[in-house]
Amino acid sequence: MERLIIIHWNKSTGPIPIIQYPPEGAYPPKDIFLKIWAQHELNKENSLIELDFILEEKDRTVISVIQEFEGEIYFLVLIIKTKSKVSDVISSDILAVITKNLLELVNTDKINRAVSEAFNTIKNYTKLEGQDLISFFQEKIKFTILQILRNGVITKNELNNILRNDYGFSTINIDLLLISFLRENLILKKSLPGTKECYFLINDLSYMRIPSYNFPDDKIDEKISKKFKKELIKFYTNYNCSQEIESKLIVSLLIDIDVYNLIKALRKSELTVNDSLNLLNNREDLFEELLETKIIFEAKGVVFLFTDIRFVKYTPFYLIKILPMRYKKGEISLDQYLHHLKLLINPLKEKSSFLNYTVI
Repeated sequence: MERLIIIHWNKSTGPIPIIQYPPEGAYPPKDIFLKIWAQHELNKENSLIELDFILEEKDRTVISVIQEFEGEIYFLVLIIKTKSKVSDVISSDILAVITKNLLELVNTDKINRAVSEAFNTIKNYTKLEGQDLISFFQEKIKFTILQILRNGVITKNELNNILRNDYGFSTINIDLLLISFLRENLILKKSLPGTKECYFLINDLSYMRIPSYNFPDDKIDEKISKKFKKELIKFYTNYNCSQEIESKLIVSLLIDIDVYNLIKALRKSELTVNDSLNLLNNREDLFEELLETKIIFEAKGVVFLFTDIRFVKYTPFYLIKILPMRYKKGEISLDQYLHHLKLLINPLKEKSSFLNYTVI
């Protein structure tokens, strides 16, 4: 994704660009916006259209979402590389939420920041699986939201108030923040009788170290193989997953794209020290840190993945105990309590075990 533009359709003068991100550079010519308008008129049953080859740069595609706000017509226009399909960039449902959110702020002093956040939300939507999951632990506000959701069903207004009053987050764009939770299927959004916009945690998220599948071959070097296994047993004897998450140690390493690429490569096969350093852009200090933190293992110039780092999604069955206590205290309604309970229990009808998790 290269550009995001908000266009107002003036019934007298036609398309008027309001704001774009990044802000640098000129807007596309007016005739481009007229072509977009014409396509929307021809495809009134679809709020989202995709147009190829209408820009001077023929390797670019235009995606446009049309929405009405306070009696006026607006377009949210995205410019992306042609090789990307709209479904690869972002889902149409989430794009509709982003458009609505931006239009509500279009005449306020919050629009500049909102456009920037929207652009990055859409751009990051296409990250490889696993890369974006780290943001739930890296970004303080996302981690805080996850902690709040672990207490069970909550309304949008309640979540906003807790973030502002209890945690001091003064500027919150809750719709954009929750897009990644919806995308990863961590939460379900639903309005109940008498209660608008409830959020239900249906999958929790954590990460942990698991032993690598690629052990040193004892047929090639028995001593190295024995040393590897001995150190592995020693490591897991003292391993505390919760403490490691709290320390942010793994998060600080995983957000480094070079570390991420090295781990991916070592999952497939061992590497030489030189090849490993090349993947780390010859950062020897980082190589040493990975050795010290027991993420990699090196012997005789060969590097193995010692402990892999994987994200785990799991059903939060612990909420079955929390929800009735919250209901008795009057914190949630009977409808909220029963609906969340149903969301947790129903999947069990198709399973023979409470062990319901996915390693990513």
